[in-house]
Amino acid sequence: MTVTFNHTIIAAKDRGESARFFRELLELPEAPSWGPFTNIQLPDGVLLQFAEPPVEIQMQHYAFLIDDELFDRAYQRLRDRGIEHWADPQMRRPHETNTEHGGRGVYFKDPAGHAIELITRPYL
Repeated sequence: MTVTFNHTIIAAKDRGESARFFRELLELPEAPSWGPFTNIQLPDGVLLQFAEPPVEIQMQHYAFLIDDELFDRAYQRLRDRGIEHWADPQMRRPHETNTEHGGRGVYFKDPAGHAIELITRPYL
């Protein structure tokens, strides 16, 4: 068997709000949820499980590789919603995208404060 990434649990202040944020931004359908998890599933089968831990949430970084057309739509949604975003992870170039690695990218925070990156070309 080859190795594939299957799922991860993402800490959220409000699991429903976080899952809805990603579903709407990335145009994903609802997925079955259970127990303490509100789930979304990426087209490749990877499951993102949002949960509300009883501890203070530490920021994590999540990067999503998306096609150019979805990038355009997602970036427009960020701007329409007034979500602060940057071209760089150091947050020094606000309200911009980058053209690193032969594609485009943008950084922003999700409802739980995690650093999210959308890119159109993989780094390697």
